[in-house]
Amino acid sequence: MEINLFEKHVYNNRREILKQRFGTDGILLFMGNEESSMNYKDNTFLFRQDSSFLYYFGLDVPALAATIDTETGEEIIYGNELTIDDIVWTGTLPTVSEMAAMVGISKTKPYNTIADYIQTAVSKGRTVHILPPYRPENVIKLSAWFGKTIAGVKGLVSEKLIRKVVGQRVIKSPLEVAELEKAVNISIDMELAVIKNSQPGVKCYELVSHAHQVAIANNARLGYPAIITTQGQTLHTHYYGHQLKEGDMVLSDIGAENAMHYGGDLTRTFPAGKKFTSRQAELYNTVLNSMDHAISMLKPGVRYLDIHFAACQKLVEGLVSVGIMRGDPAEAVAAGAHTMFFQCGLGHMLGMDTHDMEDLGEQFVGYTDELKKETSIFGLKSLRLGRELQTGFVLTVEPGIYIIPELIDRWQAENKYNSFINYDVLNTYRDFGGIRIEDNFLITDTGHQLLGKYLPKTLHEIEGLK
Repeated sequence: MEINLFEKHVYNNRREILKQRFGTDGILLFMGNEESSMNYKDNTFLFRQDSSFLYYFGLDVPALAATIDTETGEEIIYGNELTIDDIVWTGTLPTVSEMAAMVGISKTKPYNTIADYIQTAVSKGRTVHILPPYRPENVIKLSAWFGKTIAGVKGLVSEKLIRKVVGQRVIKSPLEVAELEKAVNISIDMELAVIKNSQPGVKCYELVSHAHQVAIANNARLGYPAIITTQGQTLHTHYYGHQLKEGDMVLSDIGAENAMHYGGDLTRTFPAGKKFTSRQAELYNTVLNSMDHAISMLKPGVRYLDIHFAACQKLVEGLVSVGIMRGDPAEAVAAGAHTMFFQCGLGHMLGMDTHDMEDLGEQFVGYTDELKKETSIFGLKSLRLGRELQTGFVLTVEPGIYIIPELIDRWQAENKYNSFINYDVLNTYRDFGGIRIEDNFLITDTGHQLLGKYLPKTLHEIEGLK
């Protein structure tokens, strides 16, 4: 079995930086993930290692954990050696100590010794810092090790550790950018396969199969369930039963996760047939103009929240031009009227997770103490990134227009935003669907860099692929 790793010094340096920034304040515990049963014990879901564990310890192997003693510097990886029964079914692996040595760690212990280690540390008054657990099996383990109720495990989570990990992982090194480029390029090939194989009569699940085929052929997998649908107004739909017909638009939001677990996240919207309709073309260009304007603003020192609002204003300008909205675009955005059509955020961080480090909390990843995340305002509660951009950030830009009949009915009944929304015209678009266009970018010292090769996105380029 091949274990995909960076050079040993990469992991040594990452842990050393963490220790320096964290200071001498107890023990850091990192939980790896284990196999998770799908429908019976030995039939498991596809294994996915915890991303923070991968970042600091690299080993893409189930049933491992690790500790760092910030006072002594001692680093330990915990895991059990394969039994002969394991080897019969899975083949041999390097020993735990051999794997640990690959990432610069010289000390290993059996997995079941963690409990004693933690309990001894706690009995001496030392703090054991953990990141938020999201796997139920890890919550159960932590409950037993710390002698807490399941609900009480939440109280063990260390905000200090979250902040230090986020502060380190959010800046992507050149090695990471190279891996992200690989993942984005595979994602681009996935999108091209989906677009070129779409035509009236094809089912969405057939298009999903083309995305999977390209990913697997490149030693990758999908980083999240594919969104390939003729119902683009539904932001995250995973139903693939629709059959394409002439006049439909297809929204394809897919991303590959490469062997090192870095991911791409791309969206294209295209006609099921050869050409967009005139209405589709008008709103497609509105979304594209919004996207291009947002991209032009990407550089260090600019708040992504401000880029989001600038993109929203461009969307409103386009919607006013076709008569769906009216009034002053800036006033419409200030009032929130644009959220009839753009209910989500402009983008998010990208890394080993599609929503990078989402398990650690958007309030820490996409926001700062100075810029708090809005959790209740419609259209902003789903903006995952608002903070000031820095060199080394990798993010998505993904404006869209989503026409949701249920939302039209509710807001029209409430006479909501009547001065900005022309409901008479809007109701003639009830079956329009949705449009999203998405690319991935690295923030550089002087501006930004598109990740991956160019994926066609203008109206004529998209139609030229058909």
